[in-house]
Amino acid sequence: MTAKAPGATIIVGGGITGIVAAIDLLRRGQEVLLLDRDTEANFGGQARESFGGILVVDTPIQRRNGIRDSTALALADWLRYGELTPQDGWPYRWAEAYVHECRREVFDWLCSLGVRFLPLPQWPERRGNSVPRWHIVWGTGQALTLRLIEKLQEQAHAPAARLDLRFSHRVEHLLIESGRVVGVSGVRENADERFELFGAAVLVAAGGIAGDPALVRAHWPADCGPAPRELLSGSHRFADGRLHRECLAIGGQVSNLQRMWNYAAGVRHWRPRQLDHGLSLVPPRSALWLDANGRRFEPPLLAGWDTSEQVQRIAGSGGLSWQILNRRIALRELAVSGAEFNPSIRERRPLAFLREMLFGNRWLVDTMTARCPDFVVADTPAQLVQRMNALLGARLDAHGDPVCLASVELALQTFDDARSHKEGGGDAQWENIRLARRWRGDRLRTARPRPMLDPAAGPLIAILERIISRKSLGGIGTDLDGRVMDMAGRAIAGLYAAGEASGFGGGGMNGKRALEGTFLGGCIYSARRAARGIALDVTHDMAQ
Repeated sequence: MTAKAPGATIIVGGGITGIVAAIDLLRRGQEVLLLDRDTEANFGGQARESFGGILVVDTPIQRRNGIRDSTALALADWLRYGELTPQDGWPYRWAEAYVHECRREVFDWLCSLGVRFLPLPQWPERRGNSVPRWHIVWGTGQALTLRLIEKLQEQAHAPAARLDLRFSHRVEHLLIESGRVVGVSGVRENADERFELFGAAVLVAAGGIAGDPALVRAHWPADCGPAPRELLSGSHRFADGRLHRECLAIGGQVSNLQRMWNYAAGVRHWRPRQLDHGLSLVPPRSALWLDANGRRFEPPLLAGWDTSEQVQRIAGSGGLSWQILNRRIALRELAVSGAEFNPSIRERRPLAFLREMLFGNRWLVDTMTARCPDFVVADTPAQLVQRMNALLGARLDAHGDPVCLASVELALQTFDDARSHKEGGGDAQWENIRLARRWRGDRLRTARPRPMLDPAAGPLIAILERIISRKSLGGIGTDLDGRVMDMAGRAIAGLYAAGEASGFGGGGMNGKRALEGTFLGGCIYSARRAARGIALDVTHDMAQ
């Protein structure tokens, strides 16, 4: 099947990046042909399943909470944490642009569409963020995505607007004529029929590489040691790097694929929707983090501090770890990233959300302990260790020694002894807990210090965790208008990229590490910049 739409922009990818770009292109009077590999029921991609946190700088929500933020402070945090310098070129410029413009181009724009945020920003990645900047959408990523789809449909019905949505279209190749990208070709998966489509420009918004375990392993960062034997998948299954390879094939820049934002506390989903489907736990601050044999990491791994350090240290010790906590801690601190396991926020039920904040999330704790195969529960450390080793089962042959009861008991006793000393007796984890409880956004989700082995707080819970792939920090190199650059630094005519496909802009605007919330924020911001660049270029070309 061959079709021509000479004035249309072809957007490859129906995630949040593609949807936002389509909205802005339609608003600018452009024609849009949006192709998505998934079915219409899954329109919105990974963002639809996300928790909905967005990094924004100097907002009214921050000010109402007494948080003094600024673009200067945020940029200094970003560059320090990501180790970006002006010598990094376009990634550095994208970082500067995002920090200076995210308030207007992301936060204010979403508010104008009717998107609302929780009244208190959160403070993840404390090693990177000097102040809380993580703004959570009321309704999670599901409400955000559905509102954007509604806006897209509104724009599509505006006078003279032209939107063509096509699902189950797998784009495989970029079509070139006289040095310009003029279209795409691929396969309709539900009909096993090939297609060729032509337009005025092509925007690649098909995600990163984290959905392909082979690519994650091939580009595994060297400073994390060998890729773990067991790796869970937490990215979209169609984020397979197909169009990264195609961009390389036509001479485009693709860089920094070894930079990725994986998570350390992954557990298996009991209703998997893809191979090795995992859930990413938000590590509880008051849980003991142990290696595969039951020894406490030293120095302790700190929840909410530095995700990249967690992954690096756990990967370096074999890729498996345990967290031990009791039910009292779990009720207050256990959380799963994403919309699926946060129904009170997802469904915008304020009373249920308030009840969870005050009394703990019993539904989540009961669901995870009853259904997740990586949770074990026991009344005593001896019973717990016995069940931990039973869960490891055949892995003991591959991973070495079993969990050692003496090591677990020593970790528990040392942790409880440190709690009783003033300021935690120099224990970094207790210092982290006390620091968290000074900020009311974290205090609500951090248990009051109590003995781990307090019988009234039981039973004990152990969680077997693996590293879970999540986000690509590198990608297709672009300028600030989303134009894809060739190896000589020149724009490839007719070709653009945005969102995770472009490392959220420039081939890696976060640098080596990401401040939490730059996934959704980066997708929206880079999509809007690319739409602006496409509209200007297409209008200019058609005028000539």
